[in-house]
Amino acid sequence: MSMRIFLFLGLLFGFFAQNCWSQKVFITEYAHQADLKVFVVDHAHQSDLLVYRVDYAHQVKGNEGLWFFTDYAHQADKLVFFTDYAHQSDLKVYFVDYAHQALWRTSSKKHLMFR
Repeated sequence: MSMRIFLFLGLLFGFFAQNCWSQKVFITEYAHQADLKVFVVDHAHQSDLLVYRVDYAHQVKGNEGLWFFTDYAHQADKLVFFTDYAHQSDLKVYFVDYAHQALWRTSSKKHLMFR
């Protein structure tokens, strides 16, 4: 998926509640603005985290891979930049179709999504 698609998706979602986990994310335009560099893989088995995009901030529960994309950087817990290459990333994600599919595949990287 291209960066433009992710920017568009990030702009579609609003903002609500605050919590202690970093599952509210904002997509930055440049890598140096981000807390975390993310690469979207083609297959679930290649990922560190299976992510499900939720529609509302209150749907975020813990550090389980339920991500809410904010409209503004100040609303987010983590600023992410989507890289074009896997070797540039801190975290590899795969977007799933259902919330129950979201989970960590590489538990050693869970700390990346703490605030």
